[in-house]
Amino acid sequence: MIDELIRRSIREMVGGGGPPVAFLEPPGDRGLFGPESVAWKVHADFISMMIGGISSLVLQALHPKALAGVWDHSSFRQDLKGRLGRTAFFIAATTYGSHEMADKAINRVNQIHQKVTGFDEFNQPYRADDPELLAWVHMTETRSFMCSYEPYRSETLIPKQKDQYFAEMKMLGERLGAIDLPDTYAGTEQAIRQYIPQLHYGERAKSIIGMLDQFPSSLSAKPFVNLISRAGFLNLPDWAYPIIQRPQPSRLERLAVQSSIRLMAIPVREALKDGVAAHSLRRVYGSTK
Repeated sequence: MIDELIRRSIREMVGGGGPPVAFLEPPGDRGLFGPESVAWKVHADFISMMIGGISSLVLQALHPKALAGVWDHSSFRQDLKGRLGRTAFFIAATTYGSHEMADKAINRVNQIHQKVTGFDEFNQPYRADDPELLAWVHMTETRSFMCSYEPYRSETLIPKQKDQYFAEMKMLGERLGAIDLPDTYAGTEQAIRQYIPQLHYGERAKSIIGMLDQFPSSLSAKPFVNLISRAGFLNLPDWAYPIIQRPQPSRLERLAVQSSIRLMAIPVREALKDGVAAHSLRRVYGSTK
């Protein structure tokens, strides 16, 4: 009963359906990364991935050209859950899916990006397949996922593991059209900072960030959703708070949210233990593992 309530709350936030049986085939296929990768470890934790997803969307909304593509060509404002659901499936497919599933997901996104063009709010032209924009989106996502994993999964990664994650994800980013991606944690942080002069907190960004701050949800899912959203904003880099005109969170505030998330995460992880990662392990090793 509790497990089903939790799963319903999660569907409230990102959509999604039943058991991920598509990840069971074909037997033995290791996908793009394989079970020993750091990507498999980091992306397996639904809680920290949702938190990282929120913070990456906040950062991406600050780049006028990246935001323009979403503003002009997607249903983000009308269907936030649908957008998050599609992003969640892409991450699952490329991390845990078979080679065929991952290739299809990547090719589909690349085809969509080729058609997304226009002018941003400053009347500057943009293309969704611009390598510089693709790098911004890729780096803010990977940085956000990595930064949410340790405090909310309560597991420390050594520097070598962190760098391995960015090296693994660099391959995925390049297949999506990004170039000159860093392959270390420190390099990614440094590269992201180079974009700060391009960022803008205008009416469009305020609209999107306001939606993420007040994430739509039913009454029963609201406590869960609000906590995840709050943690997403706490997961931003310190330089972002002056841009979005918010005070930098205190250490006490961060610790309070982390404690609440850790308690909430126990039944959530139990309810989701037979998810995509577990199904994918069965595909690689057989049903006995």
